Amino acid sequence: MTVVDEVRRTIERLRREVCELHAELTRYGLVVWTAGNVSARVPDEDALVIKPSGVSYDALTPEAIVVTDLHGRLLDGDLAPSSDTAAHAYVYRHRPDVNGVVHTHSTYATAWAARGEPIPCTLTMIADEFGGEIPVGPFALIGDDSIGRGVVETLARSRSRAVLMRNHGVFAVGRSAKEAVKAAVMCEDVARTVHISRQIGDPLPIAPDDVDRLYERYQNVYGQQAEERELR
Repeated sequence: MTVVDEVRRTIERLRREVCELHAELTRYGLVVWTAGNVSARVPDEDALVIKPSGVSYDALTPEAIVVTDLHGRLLDGDLAPSSDTAAHAYVYRHRPDVNGVVHTHSTYATAWAARGEPIPCTLTMIADEFGGEIPVGPFALIGDDSIGRGVVETLARSRSRAVLMRNHGVFAVGRSAKEAVKAAVMCEDVARTVHISRQIGDPLPIAPDDVDRLYERYQNVYGQQAEERELR
């Protein structure tokens, strides 16, 4: 197999994966109409795959997923890339550890973004997944890489995999597109729970030392990760 063939096969796999992950956004109620997108970095290439603009989730197919470079210029596909492509591309250019980006307007998390208020670390799930509060990024207009800059700058000061972009919605990142989708799902879940908690009283914060311990355990011990490391 030539290098070109290998890259082509990788892109085909990522197109299928990203298409399937958009179904998770609808499954968990994180998007309405066409407002949301998932992207994935193409390994060892200055490229990403992303949902095309304005295409409904029911009509989305792997073949419809487009490929752009890391400045948002179309490389392969018959449709225009998502209007958020510049933001995704900026994240990939400045965060080499990130291989998946997700954007949603999920109801509860976006309500926090509308208030410009971070989600406080009052649940062990928040400590586990985000390592502290879920931060708020600056207001930025759509169309260029301003949103991407806000995402990168905000997450540089946090262990969180999600950021609430003020007056806009959620951006989540991960070591894979699937991990980024998980962060978006978890962000909406805890946003809802903390909101409900505030209706009946003041949620109790978790002490910083306990947040650190919870985060360390979940990221490095929970599930099959420890066994996988031993097998390597």
